[in-house]
Amino acid sequence: MHDEPVNLPALHDLRADCTRCFGLCCVALPFSASADFAVDKEAGKPCSHLGTDSRCGIHTELRQRGFTGCTVYDCFGAGQQVSRITFGGEDWRTGTREHARRMFDIFPVVRQLHELLWYLAEALALPAARPVHADLRGLLRETERLTRQTPEELGELDVGAHRQKVDVLLLRTSELVRSGTRGRKKDRRGADLMGARLKGADLRGANLRGAYLIAADLTGADLRGADLIGADLRDADLTDADLTDAFFLTQPQLNSARGNGSTKLPRAVTRPVHWTAQL
Repeated sequence: MHDEPVNLPALHDLRADCTRCFGLCCVALPFSASADFAVDKEAGKPCSHLGTDSRCGIHTELRQRGFTGCTVYDCFGAGQQVSRITFGGEDWRTGTREHARRMFDIFPVVRQLHELLWYLAEALALPAARPVHADLRGLLRETERLTRQTPEELGELDVGAHRQKVDVLLLRTSELVRSGTRGRKKDRRGADLMGARLKGADLRGANLRGAYLIAADLTGADLRGADLIGADLRDADLTDADLTDAFFLTQPQLNSARGNGSTKLPRAVTRPVHWTAQL
């Protein structure tokens, strides 16, 4: 029996392309003065550094100017989807106030859907998940269909319910993939590992779904084949760590961590620029 063909979304299409967006993340989302942001900003209010060309005026200096949170964030391509497809290229600046509000409300909904597309596409690329590939393909098609809905339909979508459906299959995918990983398969799902000393730890095939690894010392740790979906890696030290074949790891998670040129990464993500800048 042959698998039914499916057009997988290219992972590069599920990353932010600011040249095709109207700066939605710089307007729609709120942030508070903290270690991640230098100032407060209300939802729906343009960042003071957003130019009329929808570009960030301090993009090359974000970390130095106290906007580390901006360097970590990625919309998974939702910005260009909402700007160019959902609203047909109509800028939030040129429409009515209601038009802008609806655009801002829908943006985080589409971002969630695009994040799910990222996980589903990655799951379908995992040979060990073959027993659930048919179900994954079905949910991928359904999720793509949802992203193409009208603004009115997206505004009424229960994205949480859809995420639960997807998560059931992603969990099954995780079980299948990790069962074939050599080594100890530790279950650290949702564990509080903030600041944990895990230097050189054997975490091959570990379940780290939703684990709190904030500021954890993972230098030299072996994370091959680990499930990292939803793991909080803010300020975690991944120097010399091996994340080969770790899965469900997204670029925003990696951007929030620390590492170096010797950190081994899965192919779906890229080495953050600020890692090499620290060398």
